[in-house]
Amino acid sequence: MKNSIAVVLFTLFTTITYAQDLKWHTDAKVAVEQSNKIKKPLMIFFTGSDWCGWCIRLQKEVFSQSEFKKWAKDNVVLLELDFPRKNNQPQEIQIQNQQIQQAFGVQGYPTAWFVTATVTNGKTNFSPIGSTGYVAGGATKWLETAKSVLKNKK
Repeated sequence: MKNSIAVVLFTLFTTITYAQDLKWHTDAKVAVEQSNKIKKPLMIFFTGSDWCGWCIRLQKEVFSQSEFKKWAKDNVVLLELDFPRKNNQPQEIQIQNQQIQQAFGVQGYPTAWFVTATVTNGKTNFSPIGSTGYVAGGATKWLETAKSVLKNKK
């Protein structure tokens, strides 16, 4: 009985820890610095958080799941570039998001690009690894795709 309680408490603690530690950056400069500091690629998530049904579904079915949170913490730095229709954003975030969207040619949402980034003379250069969008089947299926993309990292 004590072992069962210990396992349940450990699982709960682990899930809460990953949920609290998962950080979605919105400032690309900060995300790039973090990515380079810890030597992990960026996962740039292009979303329409308040209007895109597939984006909302991806958040619910994948990004909110403990399996994704553990994987993300171990493998990538998260950068969310949002294109809301109702919620206001600071102008500098809007400009940043539009510039990066244009650089990657993103036309549909949701899109997740996996990249590495270098900063030279104050200019950020992204090196694409690969991309994905919504994948049916929940966190497990989405992560299979993400892991496959990341295998292309040089």
